[in-house]
Amino acid sequence: MTTKQAPIVSGFGAHTTAREALGNRRLDGMIAVVTGGSAGVGLETTRVLSEAGATVIVPARSLDKARAALAGMARTELEYLDLADPASIDDFAARFLATGRPLHMLVNNAGIMAAPLARDARGMESHLATNHLGHFQLTARLWPALRRANGARVVSLSSRGHRRAGVDFDDPNFERRPYDKWIAYGQSKTANALFALALDARGEADRIRAFSVHPGAIVTDLMRFMPEEEQRDAVEATRSSLKSVEQGAATTIWCATSAQLDGMGGVYCEDVDIAEAVSGDSSSPRGVRPWATDPAFAERLWTMSEVWTGATL
Repeated sequence: MTTKQAPIVSGFGAHTTAREALGNRRLDGMIAVVTGGSAGVGLETTRVLSEAGATVIVPARSLDKARAALAGMARTELEYLDLADPASIDDFAARFLATGRPLHMLVNNAGIMAAPLARDARGMESHLATNHLGHFQLTARLWPALRRANGARVVSLSSRGHRRAGVDFDDPNFERRPYDKWIAYGQSKTANALFALALDARGEADRIRAFSVHPGAIVTDLMRFMPEEEQRDAVEATRSSLKSVEQGAATTIWCATSAQLDGMGGVYCEDVDIAEAVSGDSSSPRGVRPWATDPAFAERLWTMSEVWTGATL
């Protein structure tokens, strides 16, 4: 089944908080992994899931910083993971699988934005490597645990930034074209949306559904690579639509838990609803562009990602 990329009139909106999106639902006995779950929107996601009874595993690069952020938060477990290091991803997944536990929710939340040109050990551009390929590999390695849940959801954080660029299949790593940090970011966010589309097609038979999410414009540490003046300009340009972290985590929580999405998947969501599909030349800041919802592009990216990472389901 293909879910239509169109709003379902969820009853929520841009100002809905993560707790409101969850409502009275309890998650006792459920297990979640939230990458980047110790800061910003990820930390709020962790908090809301754990308060509802879920056990939340938070993989992080900086363990001391993450430990301080999670202090006193019930049912959270801290693990080491570097999404730019393939061996680290495999090690984390192997540790989790060794516990024999199911995985009900995988929230691929961590990411970088507007970073200077850098490449991982495989030569992959850092936005594509961290935001997309690290999560592609992580999801593939955790697939047995997702299947074991007998009903799981994978939520990948995309962004309105996908408007800036589709995936350049001929030169994804800026080896021939000039590097542009915003094009690189936009490409990786389109990749997040295409990943959810292709993943959902593969997971539906095992009751694993996938979604991509635009959390909204939020002031977080994600802006750390931007010069102060650029940060100020960005905040001013989006001031009328800025969200709190509580509001920013709402669409993630909704996609991970809501019964409104039962039987659905493979769609890009924003403001706690499925987003509207808009044309590529649309001037609206809302909606999802066609290059982020094209099944042929999703399949092409999936095949290339398998080659780049060596990971398959």
